[in-house]
Amino acid sequence: MATEKTRDDGGLEETRLIALGSTALVEGFALIGFETYADATPDILESVLKNLVRTQEKALIVLEQALARSGTALLTQVRAEGGRIVVVEIPSLQAPEDHQAAVDDLVRRVLGPSVLEEGP
Repeated sequence: MATEKTRDDGGLEETRLIALGSTALVEGFALIGFETYADATPDILESVLKNLVRTQEKALIVLEQALARSGTALLTQVRAEGGRIVVVEIPSLQAPEDHQAAVDDLVRRVLGPSVLEEGP
């Protein structure tokens, strides 16, 4: 699926909506029109990203946590560039309580390790 946005010249730009993760997770995204890659591996993620970079397409990519933390070089590059390809990390359906947002590490480094602890 792609969403459309009007360009300054009146034409339309498309943004691809892509979800990669476990079959159970991506089934829900398929129902709302996302392109999906069930049981995706880091190699599949790398292939999708290479294609997006090569074609210079805009995309919103939803990644299951394990895949988002796979450490592929191209994913790191895409996240650092920002803008055209937006990557969102979501928890696994099997262990949502284990999810820790990547931004949590940055917040702890900047504001101190106790800042995210739950108080009384």
